[in-house]
Amino acid sequence: MSFLGRFRRPKPDPEIARRALLLQSGRLGDATVLDISRDADGNELLSYCYTVGGMDYETVQRLDGEQLSRKDTYLPGSRVDMRYDPHRPTNSLVV
Repeated sequence: MSFLGRFRRPKPDPEIARRALLLQSGRLGDATVLDISRDADGNELLSYCYTVGGMDYETVQRLDGEQLSRKDTYLPGSRVDMRYDPHRPTNSLVV
């Protein structure tokens, strides 16, 4: 590590910052769960779809520890709450 590197602030994880922003100021909506699966690293992935402004979106999200404790609420076909950025509706998060 260089001398000046010791004084630099560590950069925050962009995924944590994105989730915090959506939870704080994202618009609330409904999503439909499509499936829960595992990736190669063993993470639980939730795929869901939602509609904003007449446009349909489909995406995948990695479940965090708190969501894994409520895994039974994410059954395929169920409706769940989600938050999205009204300026960029592709940026969304199931809560």
